[in-house]
Amino acid sequence: MAEETALEHERREKVARMRAAGRDPYPYTFPGRVTTEVARAACGSLAPGTENGAETLRVAGRLKAIRQHGKTTFIDLDDLAGSLQLMIRVDELGEAAYRSWLSDLDPGDLLGADGNPAVSRRGEPSLLVRSLTLLAKAIAPPPEKFHGIQDVEARLRRRYVDLLANPDVRARFRGRTLLVREVRRYLDDAGFLEVETPTLTPVAGGAAAAPFVTHCHYVDADVQLRIAQELALKRLLVGGFEKVYEIGKVFRNEDLDSTHSPEFTELEAYWAYADYHDMRRLIEGLFERVAARAVELFPDDPAVAKGAALFRPPFATVDFLDELEAKSGLSGLLGKSREELRELARAAGSTVPDNSSTGTFLDKLFEHYVEPSIDRVTFVVDHPLATTPLAKRHRSKPGRVERFEVFTPGFELANAYTELTDPDEQEARFREQLGERGDDRYAFDADFVEALRYGLPPTTGIGFGVDRLIMGVLGIPSIKETILFPLTRDR
Repeated sequence: MAEETALEHERREKVARMRAAGRDPYPYTFPGRVTTEVARAACGSLAPGTENGAETLRVAGRLKAIRQHGKTTFIDLDDLAGSLQLMIRVDELGEAAYRSWLSDLDPGDLLGADGNPAVSRRGEPSLLVRSLTLLAKAIAPPPEKFHGIQDVEARLRRRYVDLLANPDVRARFRGRTLLVREVRRYLDDAGFLEVETPTLTPVAGGAAAAPFVTHCHYVDADVQLRIAQELALKRLLVGGFEKVYEIGKVFRNEDLDSTHSPEFTELEAYWAYADYHDMRRLIEGLFERVAARAVELFPDDPAVAKGAALFRPPFATVDFLDELEAKSGLSGLLGKSREELRELARAAGSTVPDNSSTGTFLDKLFEHYVEPSIDRVTFVVDHPLATTPLAKRHRSKPGRVERFEVFTPGFELANAYTELTDPDEQEARFREQLGERGDDRYAFDADFVEALRYGLPPTTGIGFGVDRLIMGVLGIPSIKETILFPLTRDR
């Protein structure tokens, strides 16, 4: 901890004085409070310069500013609902109490007040204070009013300071919570059941990513943090569930940039007796609903208006292979060997390892030639078989699978399949991917293959990053601004 400043030392002395006088600067509770929004509404029928002495309200929040004008002091008090002006008068509190409060209070303190709704002579809704209660003395002062925290990394490391200094940041994260709630409502309304699956797992399968590995002393075995929820959720469909979803943390020991975080929130949903066409219709409706809710929450925000507009149907559709060959000028990509595709990917600037899978090289070509041209929410459909070990072969396009990805300008958002349900083919696909890469990125989950032997019904599934969805609909340029406490590098 850094050495305290003179201002912080002065605030600490105030704490000592209060305690010496028998006043607790950190009390246990403050029941019966209403929000500043309720208090402002109670002032609605009052004329300037009047009060409602028949009604008493209790409010609490953070002291933002103090302005003294003779025998009256005005305090700006903030809570999550907004701001309220407190009017403190000598004739209400008494001279000694009035002077004591002025000497004790500082910006950043948490303060409770009891009083009557009032409107100042300038027409500002207020609370005429009858009594004050210090709820927490702030030793550290809040950021400077007009400049706040300018260092982005400091904002992320000390998000609590970022939140108290920036109402817009608080509003954004409140909006995130409400949008995730809207996602849940949509899936609940569609008959899906929310479930929870393990975060620690013997094999982190369901995606091509490096896991975090730790050791469980009780069972004396290495375990991994999940990189996806997919295989556990599909086991539930084997067990008789028909529509399930999970919203939870997944972990990938890889990138940390504007669209990637090693810890992020993913939604995965699985639907028995349906295919990827059904899932597309479901997800289009979800996007439309979330976009509409975003505009309701932020009606005057141009970034939200622009972002949400991208998530309203109709959406664009492109064929993975046709679009890649058209944009790159290449042809016959399905017939090329892994070595040929590796050279093409290298020529396009890819730096992935030489032992990467055939599908990885195809994905890198798509990333280079096609993704930069995507300027709206776009469904990319019918990928090459080599890209996807968990999807069902396409019923009419040889060498393809029934898969779609959803892209927005700047990043991939969602991934959906008609799921592979044949246990023998699933085992063969796992082994093929292991053989190509020579490592365990495409982890072989023997228990999942065993589960398929009991019968997985025709199924479709989807997974998408919740943080990225929030980025898209709110028009936020960095994933770190959608995660309350993102992982950051050392100073």
